Amino acid sequence: MLDYDREADRYDDSRGGEARADEAARAVERLLPSGAGTVIDVGAGTGIVSTRLRRPGRVVVAVDRSSGMLTRAAGRLGGRVVRGDATRLPLRPGRADAVVSVWLLHLLSDAAPVVAEAARVLRPGGVLITTVDKEQSRLVSPSDLADLAAVPRREHGPAAADARERVTALAAASGLVPAGETTFVGVGQGRSPRELRGAPAGWLRELDLAALPDQDRRRPDPVYTLVAFRRTTSTASTGR
Repeated sequence: MLDYDREADRYDDSRGGEARADEAARAVERLLPSGAGTVIDVGAGTGIVSTRLRRPGRVVVAVDRSSGMLTRAAGRLGGRVVRGDATRLPLRPGRADAVVSVWLLHLLSDAAPVVAEAARVLRPGGVLITTVDKEQSRLVSPSDLADLAAVPRREHGPAAADARERVTALAAASGLVPAGETTFVGVGQGRSPRELRGAPAGWLRELDLAALPDQDRRRPDPVYTLVAFRRTTSTASTGR
């Protein structure tokens, strides 16, 4: 797994920078409840998206396990950063209006504890907003890369920790119901076959990327999917 402490200084620039963060934050904003006052950004990294969610009357807290990432986030958010685990958030039950998790669930072997913890800290009517099908996203735009990946994408997609069907089931088990969805472009994150060959992720290793033409031409930017799940008033929650 990537060493996020070591990557912190170059992380944003290597992943689309300010333009990518603008797109992500606008998408999250579309799914936030009206009047959301407390937003917890889990897996916030450098806080480049978190800082764009701040509004008068809204508190945004960035949570991440990487001290290197949080050092960058602190420069953007001041004291509103917490080093912590997504499975043990520093909040009592029912205190958050929203829990936001962008590009986190796909890194996990099991997303269940993270979804359950989000449900625990959400107030009735609060929402969990998360990306799903992250590794599939680079392969939805028409391209020769998408064509090459079509069959293994269908075979391996449902097994991912952030597969939409899986996350929806986990949300339901924690008393969360679907509450909307949107998409955004991962600006600057399109990759060439040669780049993917150098650092393939998961099932992409099965693709014969060397067979594609124009090895150094970047394919279309990925289109990410964000989904929201609302905590119902009937959800029972016990906490610390």
